[in-house]
Amino acid sequence: MERQSEAGRWDVTPSEAVELQRRLREQLVLRPPPGLKVERIAGADISTEKWKDTGFGGFVVLDLASLQPVAQSGAAVTLRFPYVPGLLSFRELPILEVAWARLSVRPDVVIFDGHGTAHPRRMGIACHGGLLLGIPSIGCGKSLLVGTHGPLGEARGSTTPLMHRGEVVGMAVRTRKGVQPVYVSPGHLMDLPTAVELVLAVSPKFREPETTRHAHRLVNALRRAGGEAAEVE
Repeated sequence: MERQSEAGRWDVTPSEAVELQRRLREQLVLRPPPGLKVERIAGADISTEKWKDTGFGGFVVLDLASLQPVAQSGAAVTLRFPYVPGLLSFRELPILEVAWARLSVRPDVVIFDGHGTAHPRRMGIACHGGLLLGIPSIGCGKSLLVGTHGPLGEARGSTTPLMHRGEVVGMAVRTRKGVQPVYVSPGHLMDLPTAVELVLAVSPKFREPETTRHAHRLVNALRRAGGEAAEVE
C-alpha cells in the first residue's frame, strides 16, 4: 500500500509537504468508482483552540435517505504540524486518521469541511483525505481558498463554476435561497457533478450540509469535554 502510506506521511516540513502534495496530486482519481451507490454519507470536521496543541476531530455517518446519524467517532490528538494555509491536511488529517480507525460503520462517501481540488495545488484536505482513507470524498468549504466565479442565481440549487488559472476547480453552490454559497470540489474518486448533487442532497434546509453540521457539533463537544468522549459509537 505504498500509495496510502505516502498519503499518511506526517513527519515532513512545510516545504516537504508542498512537494508531497504535488506527488499525491498525480494519484487522484477524479471520477466516482463504477456503479457507486451512496446509502451512507459522512461528515468530517476538526476543532482546535488558539495557543493549545490538541486537535479534536471526528466523523458522523448519516443515512442518506433520512439524513439521520447511524454512527460517529472522534479523537483527540496532539497537533504536530504548524498552521500553514494550503497545508492544513498535514495538521488535521492525523486526527481524522485516528477517528476513522474507531468508526464502526463505513460510509460510501465523506464530505470534508474544507476544499478538494479548489486548492492552489489541487490537493486540499478532501483530496488528501480521500487518498489516505481510500474513499470517495468531497470538499465543501464555506469560504474561498482560490478561484473566482461569475454571478450566481438566488434560487436554491443555483451553481456557477469556480475558476482558477484557467481551470474549473469547483463550483459555487447555493444551498439555500438568499444565503451565501458554499464551494464544492471533488476530492478523490469523485467528479464535480456528483459532488454537487450529493452536497445538495444533504443540504435540505441550511447553508451547510447536514454532514458538516453533525460533525461540527461532535468535535466541538469533544473539545469542550477535553477529549474524554473521544470514541463515540
